[in-house]
Amino acid sequence: MIKHPFKITQHQLNLPDQQVSYQLYRKPCDSSTRRLVMLHGAGVAGEDTWAAIAMLSTSWDEILIPDQRGTGNTRYPDGTEYSFTVNELVNDISALVDHLGWWQFDLAGYSMGGMVSLLYKQRYHERVKKQYLLESAVLDRPCWESTVNLRLQFSEAAEHLQGDQAETGIRAFLDTISPNRKVAPKAELLTIQRLAARPIGFANALNCVTEAITTIDREALVAAQGDVTSFIGGHSVDLMHQYQRDLAERLPNWHYFMVPGTDHSLPFQKPRQIARIMDAELNRFLA
Repeated sequence: MIKHPFKITQHQLNLPDQQVSYQLYRKPCDSSTRRLVMLHGAGVAGEDTWAAIAMLSTSWDEILIPDQRGTGNTRYPDGTEYSFTVNELVNDISALVDHLGWWQFDLAGYSMGGMVSLLYKQRYHERVKKQYLLESAVLDRPCWESTVNLRLQFSEAAEHLQGDQAETGIRAFLDTISPNRKVAPKAELLTIQRLAARPIGFANALNCVTEAITTIDREALVAAQGDVTSFIGGHSVDLMHQYQRDLAERLPNWHYFMVPGTDHSLPFQKPRQIARIMDAELNRFLA
């Protein structure tokens, strides 16, 4: 069992079109000095994605882990699964941090959550301080056309998720996003079970990212970021590593880390290593 200093509480924010479920991790201290928001990827809820990393970190007094639309316990008021846009995801996070009175914080995003965090930083630049990205969507390949084509493949997988072939769609997604992964049967089954919890919500999330990249100006988005620490799995495709190395060489605010022995599921595979690097990178940033 992981020992940690946090008190963890579950909450819900009722917006006009969304009931946003979120967890707060708080240390028992008189005043909070450092806050972190952690945004999950498509299909797997916030707690499942971030809990281990959050509990292993040492640098933050409060951590906010929401479930984004289509995932976990966040739902439309009538319980129906509807499609959504990335702007709605950004709006949800904006409403949530405003509700909590978090006017400045650090921000971490995994996969789809990385894209949301990039867009939030672009829109509310002064509110976000240190940033962390774990295999962020939109930053998949150096070539933009290849990035768009990759997302179209995810949308093809999403078509299966909306029918009676959810497992087929999930396996197609995994084969596309982690073609070099080492398949361990138990771990693969757990991943499939997590992604199958809300298959239509998962499909809507994949389609949300595909729709978003038709309008995003990636160069402008990257230019709008602050101090970024970007993690890429060691088994992930070479082109993803190439793009991150290029960014780190070109931009003094971009810091690239390869996480050995992992693929796109890196937050689930190496939480201790990622938490340690996140703490060290915050110390570098503050120094």
